[in-house]
Amino acid sequence: MGFPSWFQSAIQQRLDAVSARSNCDPELLQVRAEEKTAFESLYGSMDEAQFARFMAWEDQHHLKRALENERLYLQGMRDGVQLVMALLADPLPENK
Repeated sequence: MGFPSWFQSAIQQRLDAVSARSNCDPELLQVRAEEKTAFESLYGSMDEAQFARFMAWEDQHHLKRALENERLYLQGMRDGVQLVMALLADPLPENK
């Protein structure tokens, strides 16, 4: 089942808004600072060749995770839409 372009655009706008809000989240800012410190510690003990190999691996790792997360999110959206459509098509009987 494909989604109309307006729906995909709405989802993308929502993702952009959530991402922008997460950039200011205090907990994430703290985790980012800790990650930066750990990275600087790691980088200090690597030569240029090791660092280049690490960066190539890291790029691929982040791409893989981003694709996995995007697919999980879109599947969740599809499941939610299907649930709503099923409930609208066959509403639960009212309790009498």
